[in-house]
Amino acid sequence: MSHVHANARFVPLGISVLTVSDTRGFDRDGSGDLLSERLSEAGHALVERRIVPDDIYRIRAVVSKWVVRDDIQVILVNGGTGFTLRDTTPEALAPLFDRAIDGYGELFRQLSFDSIGTSTVQSRAVGGVANRTLIFAMPGSPKACATAWDGILESQLDARTRPCNFVAMVMPEQQACVSREAQAMCDQGQGVSA
Repeated sequence: MSHVHANARFVPLGISVLTVSDTRGFDRDGSGDLLSERLSEAGHALVERRIVPDDIYRIRAVVSKWVVRDDIQVILVNGGTGFTLRDTTPEALAPLFDRAIDGYGELFRQLSFDSIGTSTVQSRAVGGVANRTLIFAMPGSPKACATAWDGILESQLDARTRPCNFVAMVMPEQQACVSREAQAMCDQGQGVSA
């Protein structure tokens, strides 16, 4: 189980939030509100927030613009991950990934099972890395966004989480994942050779 390491320092990340919806505006975007509040409370910076219709090319266009920006390390996408014909978020994002983060979707569905049972198989939550930018897509309900943030993303976007977190992937100057043995040596001031 991961834990926050006392000697590591918190590194604030630039995070953008994209809500995918054909019907919501900012006045009714509870999921975007929740993610924006949670990331700010955790100490990260909300760089930009947008809402786009559930259209594969509009989703891809916004995310493509964000992955080339130096001030954005993480993109959180909510909505469009179901099985209807209008749910195209995974198809929009997958071609952009340099590498998929398969464990994110797997863990999201495992955590969701506790609250929604077998309906979790209909979630197509996906994650990946594009141009050293982390992208995580989740269902559009506030409850699902809370599950993703509270159960996975908050700790994985915290440089203090050990033994591993995603911060080193997007902030090269941060320490990469290390084994428990190597971490124990660092804690004792013995250092670790690469």
